[in-house]
Amino acid sequence: MKLCLDRHSNTPIVQQLVDGIRDWIERHGIAGGQRLPSIRRLSAAHGISRNTVIEAYEQLVAHGWIRSKPGSGFFVAAGAPRGLSKAGVKTADLEDVTGEMWKLFRADKGDLKLGCGWLPGHWRESDDLTQAIRQVARQGDASLFDYGTPMGTPELRSLLQERLRRLGLEAPAQQILLTAGGSHALDLIVRLMLEPGDVVFVESPGYYNLFGLLRLQRITVIGIPRLAGGPDTEHLEALLRRYRPKLFFTNSVFHNPTGTTLIPTVAHRVLQLAERHGFRIVEDDIYADFQHDPTIRLAALDGLERVIYLGSFSKSLSCSLRVGFIAAAPALVKRLVDVKMLTSISASRFSEQVVATMLQNGSFRKLTERLRIKLGDQMAATRQLLGEAGWEVFAEPAGGMFLWARHPRIESSTRLVQGAQRAGISLSPGHAFHPQGTDSPWIRLNVAYARDPRATRFLGNPLD
Repeated sequence: MKLCLDRHSNTPIVQQLVDGIRDWIERHGIAGGQRLPSIRRLSAAHGISRNTVIEAYEQLVAHGWIRSKPGSGFFVAAGAPRGLSKAGVKTADLEDVTGEMWKLFRADKGDLKLGCGWLPGHWRESDDLTQAIRQVARQGDASLFDYGTPMGTPELRSLLQERLRRLGLEAPAQQILLTAGGSHALDLIVRLMLEPGDVVFVESPGYYNLFGLLRLQRITVIGIPRLAGGPDTEHLEALLRRYRPKLFFTNSVFHNPTGTTLIPTVAHRVLQLAERHGFRIVEDDIYADFQHDPTIRLAALDGLERVIYLGSFSKSLSCSLRVGFIAAAPALVKRLVDVKMLTSISASRFSEQVVATMLQNGSFRKLTERLRIKLGDQMAATRQLLGEAGWEVFAEPAGGMFLWARHPRIESSTRLVQGAQRAGISLSPGHAFHPQGTDSPWIRLNVAYARDPRATRFLGNPLD
């Protein structure tokens, strides 16, 4: 494949590459199923970076020109391109995401979930939680039997108002909506604000549950590369010349899966672009409780004008309680409440009272302080182990659960997943974290599980 790329053109190289490959397919009548040059080969042939080729291939996959086969590469897609507006959702598209989720839940009971997105069961501290549950139950009030209010328990919303203030975010209680966890919050936002054919931007790599939710609603998803300091604003700006996204979903602190945290210069630039191009930002901050000292938040800079902020207690307190929240502009909160009432009536009043009790008596604050120390120790130990074993780490997180890592002798993370499975370890392949399923040598590691002897053996010699 010979393409003409003009480095002096105002058209970004990524877009030139997309247009060139598309023209090549049309001009030569390339049949579906023909393999395209590998990322490395195309990069070397044209003197461009691998990230540029990856971004171009992802766009072509999104538009239906080519398809990705994990572990094998990219191929010309059969049939005509789908375009942006009427893309349907296929069962296979959803199974790409739900399949990875089922693997984690269906893994043998003894398997080590080294790649999961939650803390180990033995890390959970049940005493304070049990005491709070008993206290709420003893009150014998409506929290045991009645529906919650549509907005959520007023007591917990008031407590959240103070917690957000410590992050620099002023949000009156009437601008806070309680949800049944972070996933419920995302679902409400997607249902209300998007229609089939709409374009949204997400981070790549990013949260694969979100990708599946967007596919379910027949949304066109475009990936923005995630760098050590946040989303790649140069790529973001270049893609904004071609697309008009309604929303941009971003993970500010301890990003899933890279563990990176947003820096001020990137935050300001993202907000500038949002204002100029008229899109809203969904700031997913469900790992905020793992951060020692608060860093910059988009919602704090923006004052909830263009930013919709969401959080959750599932990661730090309990996945079973299913308590999360959304903070947004007043008019938007009112519309989100309407969707919540139509789809679920309310969230769990009992769970909300339990969380409120733990926030009030200080037990939640002490619990998260202990978790931060444990995660910090685990992060340092895991980074040392990976370094000694020759792994490359995408970035060095300041905390949280995740490391995004690759072994220089392994081209596809699918091979790592297979090797881990033989060792009794459950991992998710890197391509699951890219919106178009781009094959990747990178893999997500949860440091909370990394000191298990099975993990240390595997990470120390993944080629065994």
